[in-house]
Amino acid sequence: MTLLGPVRGTRRIHAINPVAKLTASLLLSVLLLVTIDWVSAAVALVLESILFLWAGLAPRAFFRRTAALWIAAPLAGVTTILYGVPAGQTYLQFGLIHVSDGSIALAVATVLRILAIGLPAVVLFATVDPTDLADGLAQVWHLPSRFVLGALAGIRLVGLFLDDWRQLELARRARGLGDSGRIRRFLNQAFALLVISLRRGSKLATAMEARGFGGDTVRTWARPSPFGGREWLLIAIGAVIGATALTAAVLAGTFRFVIG
Repeated sequence: MTLLGPVRGTRRIHAINPVAKLTASLLLSVLLLVTIDWVSAAVALVLESILFLWAGLAPRAFFRRTAALWIAAPLAGVTTILYGVPAGQTYLQFGLIHVSDGSIALAVATVLRILAIGLPAVVLFATVDPTDLADGLAQVWHLPSRFVLGALAGIRLVGLFLDDWRQLELARRARGLGDSGRIRRFLNQAFALLVISLRRGSKLATAMEARGFGGDTVRTWARPSPFGGREWLLIAIGAVIGATALTAAVLAGTFRFVIG
């Protein structure tokens, strides 16, 4: 199992239609973006943490896949503390830096909200196979087949980036170019990866067009994409978590509409 590859398993979460996972994640995100207080984000994060136990991810895999969020959330919080909107008592003021009660509260809300929105999205999509997602988008949401197939091809190519990067590293070391100048090495490898990606994407687009994937013909799909009770249950769980979080914020008196 690679970091970008789907997690295989036999739990119920693995059998749920990917479109339902996408819908639940989007619905929860929209509800949590209505307000920017810390109470709603904290309540949502607590409820989500309980459900993570049934997500089909081992603790090590969970933290590996969500590592970027655990790094980005505190960094966003620090930035908000230093440069957030000043309100209440001021603790530090130096140039553009203004640490106050308002900036601290906003920073806490920002950190919790990033985790509350990002963690369930990563966990849900960790069990999604790109082909199953494409089947669902075409059969459940009835999106154009050209868009679905193009998106599927793009997602498949993303998984090759890590392999290409490793191959570039090995090639440079074999030529004695990989032991010094980390910044320069990174820039050179990034440019080489960009060139490889553009070439591969161009060849893939030509091949797909030659095979008729760009036509307007109504297509059939080899694998059915069922959408039933368990999918609606997952969407309902996402809606309930979001509604509960907003209700808690209103009752606590911390609800703060994002606009205004």
